[in-house]
Amino acid sequence: MRKASEERRTRETEICVSIDLDGSGKTNIATGVGFLDHMLHSFAVHGRFDLEVAVEKSDLEIDCHHTVEDTGIVLGKAIGKALGDKAGIARFGSAYIPMDEALSFAAVDISGRPFLVYDNVHKNEMIGNYETDMTEEFFRAVAFNAGLTLHLRSLYGANDHHRIEAMFKAFAYAMAAAVKKLDSGAPVSTKGVL
Repeated sequence: MRKASEERRTRETEICVSIDLDGSGKTNIATGVGFLDHMLHSFAVHGRFDLEVAVEKSDLEIDCHHTVEDTGIVLGKAIGKALGDKAGIARFGSAYIPMDEALSFAAVDISGRPFLVYDNVHKNEMIGNYETDMTEEFFRAVAFNAGLTLHLRSLYGANDHHRIEAMFKAFAYAMAAAVKKLDSGAPVSTKGVL
């Protein structure tokens, strides 16, 4: 079973995350940031991951920065733990996802070499109590804590909600492809290890 739980407790946030990479898309998410809850729900449903996220303490009275970034840190660590030694997975995945007028792309390599390329220009600063600039910080936190090389791009779109949601869904489909189990238990690597 590829399941894991992680938590992070700081002076600013207390966050618990559980993920099952072989789930069915069941969620229980409460971060205090409505748009982030919506994006995490989309990620889980479209990736077919069971996901629980509980932000038990946050400093949302200041802004959403620590809540969003720390949720990404804990989610990334949970994904990394659930993947274990990464043997027998497809390793690579990519997807283009349209959402109305918007089109986004994601490509992932579960390489153990964290890197993020993020290409999206936000037209608005806020969606509800979510700062759109935090999208890049969230994905950086996930990538660096899960050991992913992650490329994300919004190709076009007039609506920030659509552009970002298409990006989260593209990430979900790319991750679902990358974590898929292969017949062979060997790592997909010329080095023999990931």
